[in-house]
Amino acid sequence: MNQKFTGRRKSRQIMVGRVAVGGNAPISVQTMTKTDTRDITATLSEINHLKLAGCDIIRLAVPDAAAAKALKEICAASPIPIIADIHFDHQLALDAIRNGVHGLRLNPGNIRTEEKVREVVAAASDWQIPIRVGVNAGSLDPAIKLKYGGVTAAGLAESALNEVKRLEKYGFELIKIAVKAFDLHTMCEAVKITASSCDYPLHLGVTESGLPEDGIIRSAMGIGSLLLQGIGDTIRVSLTSESTLEIVTGYKILQAAGLRDCGPIIVSCPTCGRCQIPLQEIARQVQQRLAGIKETFQVAVMGCAVNGPGEAEQADFGIAGGKDSGLIFKHGKVVRSLPMEKLVDGLIEEIFISLQTSPGKDYGIHGSNGQRPLEPSKKGN
Repeated sequence: MNQKFTGRRKSRQIMVGRVAVGGNAPISVQTMTKTDTRDITATLSEINHLKLAGCDIIRLAVPDAAAAKALKEICAASPIPIIADIHFDHQLALDAIRNGVHGLRLNPGNIRTEEKVREVVAAASDWQIPIRVGVNAGSLDPAIKLKYGGVTAAGLAESALNEVKRLEKYGFELIKIAVKAFDLHTMCEAVKITASSCDYPLHLGVTESGLPEDGIIRSAMGIGSLLLQGIGDTIRVSLTSESTLEIVTGYKILQAAGLRDCGPIIVSCPTCGRCQIPLQEIARQVQQRLAGIKETFQVAVMGCAVNGPGEAEQADFGIAGGKDSGLIFKHGKVVRSLPMEKLVDGLIEEIFISLQTSPGKDYGIHGSNGQRPLEPSKKGN
């Protein structure tokens, strides 16, 4: 599966460390650490763990000066770019920039004086540090909420674009925008209004989407529906769960939309009364045996002769079940007929024979080291 950019919204490209966001860059997956940023060892441990899971960009909460100070050591050792999540205190933003972050998450409206906004913009401009303007339904400007009679898609979009204008008036355009809400209709409409109003890259997410059993579905619907319309440049799945699950879910959403390659795709039937092999067990074994493979290909695990042969033929590899037995397909052709207990071994053998003789492109999930230059660029914008 190759990257599909046909019909994708045209956005300008910015760099977060060494990760490109926007333009024709692959849609990146990010999350937030759940550790206390002041605990440098724990935070770096989580970052390294998330990098192995495929995290492209990581965001850290910076609630106080101690957390901002810890960023210096964290940024120097992190294998992926760091974004500092800043609220209200412009000094924390300045400290984060000096200590090596690769981006800021900032709502300029939370900084109470224009001089302080100008100071942050000047520092970000000197270091070529992008700023993500984030507007959530839960923190909408009260004046805009009053104007629209509550939280609306139009109000969220207007609030985000107003914040962007506060940066643009100082000549700053290293911007990406996030407009989020729990309600999917509100979130999707707000993002579409924003997307049609500017060409800045967009960060997609459903805010506070919930526990995994609900949040994964809600996030997939909200983020996925926008991606299928060509909207979105980077995503974060927000779950009440460990951060690695957010990364895995983000990649699965992108893979389902045909926008990112990240390992084998397993197609398996739901089973019915026609199935005469333990298909759920077999599908799970196939998934486990293929874990860690970075190349993307499609594997069909089908339970009967109705859809099995047709699905298996369309996949790169496949099993089509029979009575206590099954057929192994490879690239549309039957290559083996095996008893049920040997189906998984036979399928895996054929896959690994092909990978060894035709390794193809490595589409693995890769994080990118985001080391920043030692001196500001002084280029301005």
